[in-house]
Amino acid sequence: MAHRRGSALLVAPVLVLSLFLAGCPKRPATTAASAPPPTGATGPSAAAPSTMPGAGMAPSTAAPGTAAPSTTPPRPSEFRETENLKDVFFDFDKYDIRPGDAKVLDTNAAWLKTNNSLVLIEGHCDERGTNEYNLALGERRAKATMNYLVGQGVQANRITIISYGKERPICTEHTEACWTKNRRSHFLVKAR
Repeated sequence: MAHRRGSALLVAPVLVLSLFLAGCPKRPATTAASAPPPTGATGPSAAAPSTMPGAGMAPSTAAPGTAAPSTTPPRPSEFRETENLKDVFFDFDKYDIRPGDAKVLDTNAAWLKTNNSLVLIEGHCDERGTNEYNLALGERRAKATMNYLVGQGVQANRITIISYGKERPICTEHTEACWTKNRRSHFLVKAR
């Protein structure tokens, strides 16, 4: 009897653990199911901007017998400005796409669908808040922007996101007008 009870005590935790692991699918890192995890260099450092976790592009879908595209994500320094993509802006402490900015993103998506460029979306914040908080908020802004573009038909594997938090302001005055300019998603492109 004692032997059977000891076996049951060993089997029960293993059963519970296996049910837990089998019943809890992993959720994607982004808020839209159609978007892959964000890409970029991994690991924040004091000298370099923070990038999103989960580096790496979507798996290759190249046809058999053809060369697979590189799965190494491009570096932010490889991207360049373009006048064809306009920034979108956010309310204080928010990452929701505003109706006026949705129109800007619709125009950006139309341009991206007619061009074969890779796009880097930078998430930026104003100076208020801690570095850690602003890096996370910048990431949410970049992800929301990416998810909107993916929803408009831009291929997710063409998009890389990065958060700079409050480290790269375009305006340095300590006013609301200035802070409004810094709360943005900024676009850069790279030819494939």
